[in-house]
Amino acid sequence: MGVQKTMPRHGVTLEHGSFTTRETVHSCTAGCRQDGAPVTRRSAALALCLPPKTTIGYDVMVFAGIARFVDYRQREEIRARLEREHGIALSSGEISELNRRFLVYLEALHQDRAGALREALAKEGGWPLHIDATGEDGQGTLLVAYAGWRGWALGAWKIPTERADAILPKLRAVAARFGAPCAVMRDLGKAVIEAARDFVGGLERPIPILACHLHFVKDIGKDLLCASHDDLRGLFRRFKVLPRLRALARDLGRGLGTDIDQARREVADWLQRAEEPWLVPKGTAGLAVVRALGQWVLDYPNDGTDAGFPFDRPYLDLYRRCHRACRAAESLLRNPHTDLRTQQALKRLRRHLEPVRSELPFQAKARILETRARLFDEIRDAVRIQVKPPSNQRTGLDAPQQAVELRDVKKAVEDLQTSLQERRPERGPAQDTRQAIDLVLRHLDRHGPSLWGHVIALPPAAGAGIRLVERTNNQLESFFHAIKHGERRRSGRKVLSQDFQQLPAAAVLARNLTKPDYVTILCGALENLPRAFAQLDALTRSMPLPARLRAAVPIGDDAEIVSSSLPRPDRNLVRTAAMQERVLAEARRRAPRRAAHSNY
Repeated sequence: MGVQKTMPRHGVTLEHGSFTTRETVHSCTAGCRQDGAPVTRRSAALALCLPPKTTIGYDVMVFAGIARFVDYRQREEIRARLEREHGIALSSGEISELNRRFLVYLEALHQDRAGALREALAKEGGWPLHIDATGEDGQGTLLVAYAGWRGWALGAWKIPTERADAILPKLRAVAARFGAPCAVMRDLGKAVIEAARDFVGGLERPIPILACHLHFVKDIGKDLLCASHDDLRGLFRRFKVLPRLRALARDLGRGLGTDIDQARREVADWLQRAEEPWLVPKGTAGLAVVRALGQWVLDYPNDGTDAGFPFDRPYLDLYRRCHRACRAAESLLRNPHTDLRTQQALKRLRRHLEPVRSELPFQAKARILETRARLFDEIRDAVRIQVKPPSNQRTGLDAPQQAVELRDVKKAVEDLQTSLQERRPERGPAQDTRQAIDLVLRHLDRHGPSLWGHVIALPPAAGAGIRLVERTNNQLESFFHAIKHGERRRSGRKVLSQDFQQLPAAAVLARNLTKPDYVTILCGALENLPRAFAQLDALTRSMPLPARLRAAVPIGDDAEIVSSSLPRPDRNLVRTAAMQERVLAEARRRAPRRAAHSNY
């Protein structure tokens, strides 16, 4: 090797700051060529610091990428921190470009370490595949394949929508790279069910396909309760119960004025009295009591558990509170009152609440909802599902104990199914009860086979014994929640439609960097991630940067990055002025003679 040339090289790294050096390039004196290019050798020390044909080092790229996709910092925050802590001044555009490159390198490294990740999963006796997709307002649909026992995202893709033909190739690609899973956990979406069935059908060894118990219970609850709950909500809106109660509380609050703090103390004293019957106090205290009764009704969401519909039925809770408050107002009105203002306020409260108790539509809809809610609670108790289980729910339970618990749940569901079949009225006026029971039985018949099979026998190499797959897809749901929470923190926006359109699928893999066992396999420690990227680059350093980045990660999947039925690139195309003009021109040219003067 002889000296071909010596040239200056500028660079910026966290380790060295901004620097200028001279790099000597050696070439083969015999004129050897490789892939049509002369054989050359560049500085190995610089190769570990700077990517080819760029001046910003690997460690700066990793710093920016982790700050963006793990810590969810804004570009200006990253730029300011680089300048404050390391004296490196970059523009916002350079930060965005570093973030893009970071994901490309991370995805390439994830694929390069697929063999080691596969061995780690196999040592545990396999891995259950959790699959689900998320998005925001139907946009930016993001499909994720997740290893449940390890908590690793093995693959992420943007897909047009949840269709089986879009999901199935991704599942097969994950199995080809990381080995076949020992089970599949899915929700109850039609496309996911079909894709999981076809995926398992193509495996050499059959594995269980499991339905998420939480989605199963929630699906039954929505089918059971949604119509009657919506009808009850419509009645409350029709009779304007809530706006009138809010107006009452607001008017009484204005009447109390600056005495409101004293009035609250008097209400607290009144609540402590043990006298029977209760007498409404006079003056401002009486008005404050009436106001408190109205506010108690308005506080009906407090009866829920913050689990959402159908586990919470807010308008049924409102119906119950209206009933109780109406009876309480009537009871207070039966006692003698010397304060005319307080009596008028009580009458006004009762007048606003009276339709809930006296109108037949309220009673009929509430009775149906009550009956169906009791049936839903029976199902929920049998499945023993908790929407927000405590963090220490399974502490102290080993796999055999969990298996016993699962058998108890299965027996409870089977007993409930038998009970429903016996309780189902064959004829008579109980038509709604019959329809509700039939609905539950249909769900059990359709999804029953996929509700069980969570016990996985481990091979001798993994210690034999058994291990259980989680009964829900909450792991993946929590994973999605963490990503959305971080994106909301970064952008300050509640609705993430635009953010999910722009978010690359590889951003999901950055969440794996919070898992120490994954990082150990990937690069040993996060401090070694820049060196791992540099070693990944070593084989393709002679390529220009765009071509090298494209070669690092196959673009076949990325070519499918769309976010709605009308993908953004297509939307931008069809909205151009040229498209409008061409359509109008063709329409006029092809128009029949009788429509020649039509306004197109």
